[in-house]
Amino acid sequence: MLSRLVAVTFDAHAPTRLATFWAGMLGRQVVEHAGALFLPGDDTQLGLEFVASDTEKEGPNRVHLHLTSDSPADQQHRVATALELGASHLDVGQRPEEGHIVLADPEGNEFCVTEPGNNFLAGCGLLGELACDGTRAVGLFWSETLGWPLVWDQDQETAVQSPAGGTKVAWGGPPVAPKKARNRQRFHLVPVAGDRQAEVDRLVALGATRLEPGADGTVELADPDGNEFSVQES
Repeated sequence: MLSRLVAVTFDAHAPTRLATFWAGMLGRQVVEHAGALFLPGDDTQLGLEFVASDTEKEGPNRVHLHLTSDSPADQQHRVATALELGASHLDVGQRPEEGHIVLADPEGNEFCVTEPGNNFLAGCGLLGELACDGTRAVGLFWSETLGWPLVWDQDQETAVQSPAGGTKVAWGGPPVAPKKARNRQRFHLVPVAGDRQAEVDRLVALGATRLEPGADGTVELADPDGNEFSVQES
């Protein structure tokens, strides 16, 4: 049995505004489902989900998105589009010679528009990568959870990718900053075979920790680095 990564869930003070921003960036439609706003993905591009929350942002997120570009003009166009939709430039200490441009969405979530010719993200599509803070152990956990092979495993850094290709999920290795509060971005899974309890038991055996269930009955777990994620009925 395996889990399917349906979406990355964002806590948002204004979920409609945030969903509209990312719909504009990714060229997707917003769909309402079970009290959340979805930007559905496909076999190669991950979905995004936005839920109302009053949780405050405390420091950098453990996950940020990398959008790709095809040319210098395309990169500048994507940046200009983001700024028009409500993003802002963000200084995280990047050096002038680094080709990516760091931005924050309307609720301060960090993301990058990567430079054209980025070999690591070649062929990954517009939503090229979820770049995560995390140890090698958590990369191995997610590889087993999703059944996605490791496409990078060097110097404690790992990355996985669906066998169909598309968006990569990468972890930068230690040191990982101490976790201060519940993550405002979380993975949203559904069991491929439909037996949620059996899948939860498997994930716990792989190293996940059971958390208190959500108010709507959603099963919540934490991965080996303490990152919360949900397992919902398929």
